[in-house]
Amino acid sequence: MKHLIEPLDFTTEEYEEIFRLVDNIIANPDDYSHVCDNKLLASLFFEPSTRTRLSFETAMLRLGGRVIGFSDAGVSSSSKGETLLDTIRVIENYADICAMRHPKEGAALMASKVVKTMPIINAGDGGHFHPTQTLADLITIRHYKKSFDNLTIGLCGDLKFGRTIHSLVRALNRYENVKFIFISPEELKMPDPFKNFIDEENYIETRDLLSVIDDLDVLYMSRVQKERFVSSDEYERLKDYYILNEEKLKNAKKDMIILHPLPRVNEIAPEVDEDPRAVYFEQTKFGMYGRMALIMKLLEATK
Repeated sequence: MKHLIEPLDFTTEEYEEIFRLVDNIIANPDDYSHVCDNKLLASLFFEPSTRTRLSFETAMLRLGGRVIGFSDAGVSSSSKGETLLDTIRVIENYADICAMRHPKEGAALMASKVVKTMPIINAGDGGHFHPTQTLADLITIRHYKKSFDNLTIGLCGDLKFGRTIHSLVRALNRYENVKFIFISPEELKMPDPFKNFIDEENYIETRDLLSVIDDLDVLYMSRVQKERFVSSDEYERLKDYYILNEEKLKNAKKDMIILHPLPRVNEIAPEVDEDPRAVYFEQTKFGMYGRMALIMKLLEATK
């Protein structure tokens, strides 16, 4: 039994299998509409979510499966003091596979240690990892760039708490000649543990988006996450540090793509939505297809 807790749980070859399956699902969706008949997904979201939760649930329904779970920890027995591991042990008696979001780093890994038959998918654990968002990101980049090799990736905004960014960098670092440009204020810099595995010549850090935007093949924007801040004053000071607009895109490559895990707040102006380089809404669709393929892989379901 396999789990997806962090991006490196899958090899690049296993990702390629998922990418090919995604291509087939997109081309022939009806062929996959019953591959998970009589299977149940437990959707356990101890932290708010719109896209990720609905994407997982839609993915399972499109495969013919069903969904149980909750979208608010306040309506679960954790509000009565039940431990996470007890909850997981109970849910394993009901469901075939579980997608779990939790505010504590390492929660999904802990859950994976106690189950015997139910694959665990990490749908985000605090500021740690978000591997299925990484799957959506990789599918989107592959669609528009055809390859991951020889790309320059700019990651802009909240790099300290951005679990989607931590996950994506970890996954992309395995490909050939990928360069990273980390763009953030000093207070939100990429943490050392998420830089230490990258060769020093393969990344630079800067505060200035405009000074590097013309070098980028991919620009990954992220919001400053209010829920991760202890100080509201610190959040207010940093929340609008970067706002991407059409003026700032003037010197960017015509084939650069703009990604964002969503939700956005102010960091991308609405005018950018009409720019052909803006692909963040397509990214959400690719995320659904990626989760369909992932569920099939972990359940070993075939058409």
